[in-house]
Amino acid sequence: MASLVSVDEIRAAAARLAGVAVRTPLVPFPGAHPGLLVKAESLQPTGSFKLRGAYAAISALPVDLRARGVVAHSSGNHAQAVAYAAALLDVPATVVVPVNAPPVKLGPVRRLGARIVTTEPSLSARMAATDELIRRHGYALIPPFDDRAVISGQGTIGLEIAADCPDADLVVVPVGGGGLISGISAAVRALSPATRVVGVEPELAADARESFRSGRRVAWPAQDTQRTIADALRVEQIGSLTLDHMLSHVDDIVTVTENEIREAVRRTAAQAHLVAEPGGAVAVAACLLREHDLPSARTRVAVLSGGNIDPALLAGILAGGGTGQGSGTGQGSGTGQGSGPGQGSGTGDGGKARGGAGPGSAGLGGGSGAEGAGAGGPAPA
Repeated sequence: MASLVSVDEIRAAAARLAGVAVRTPLVPFPGAHPGLLVKAESLQPTGSFKLRGAYAAISALPVDLRARGVVAHSSGNHAQAVAYAAALLDVPATVVVPVNAPPVKLGPVRRLGARIVTTEPSLSARMAATDELIRRHGYALIPPFDDRAVISGQGTIGLEIAADCPDADLVVVPVGGGGLISGISAAVRALSPATRVVGVEPELAADARESFRSGRRVAWPAQDTQRTIADALRVEQIGSLTLDHMLSHVDDIVTVTENEIREAVRRTAAQAHLVAEPGGAVAVAACLLREHDLPSARTRVAVLSGGNIDPALLAGILAGGGTGQGSGTGQGSGTGQGSGPGQGSGTGDGGKARGGAGPGSAGLGGGSGAEGAGAGGPAPA
């Protein structure tokens, strides 16, 4: 087993993130029993927690590697975070995304000036295209989850939860590739050892639960994970480093249904007045609708990991009508937010929020259109 990320590494990441990432609030969920606080990572400048890991990783690179540029593969949110962080740090960025990535997540990537390469919708296809780009251009890889610097950045959420809600006895976290729960659990275990940490994923993409319970990495076919409406969690296999963290720090992983995910998106908007994308809402779904699957707790925290949802999909869910699932949801045109460096406060262990870097600019580059790539790698330059 590789050595696990330490709380000191997470604190170092928090120092680099000061003034870049928002110290997001713990929002009470009205009417939830027992009490539920929502860690609203949808309020980050890029609309998801991914900014923390992306900026922590890029800012830790040596100057010579930054000059070559960075590359990342992503289902959408990590791509946007890498583009945003790279723009702040004046680093060229290329992102590899599946052809069915929601336009709402890709619009900001283009506006931030990152190059977009598209592949077939599988983790293996994205990784193959990314490896080819690194071979050709010498880019530095910014992994979406299985990386110490990325995990350390995501762990700053755990620092904030421990500081802002020391009485929390249960923290519930969405699971895709496992970077988020790895970082949060590392911080929470160090600062509040009695607090339990539980992961949540869609039952249609439950490779993490199967891996956790078997003690080894289990891969699901891409055609299976593509069925879920939670596009951010369509990961076929968790990482080796993230599995090590889960086996050491996490108490359990549970699943939620597609209807429960939709209900959580709807209730989060109507009752907590927060916008959640389907993948971002799974922890809330478990707390509201699967309480019997979770450890008993008096003070619960659910991480709302992202809010980058297509407006038409959100409208359909709020209306309670049929919205489809998986890749057949028919995403509309991109309406993403955040063209420039956003405002935000530091993510340190405690104390008052620090001032942000100031309002974003009107844009950091026009960006090019998507460049096609097959499953075996990117199209010729």
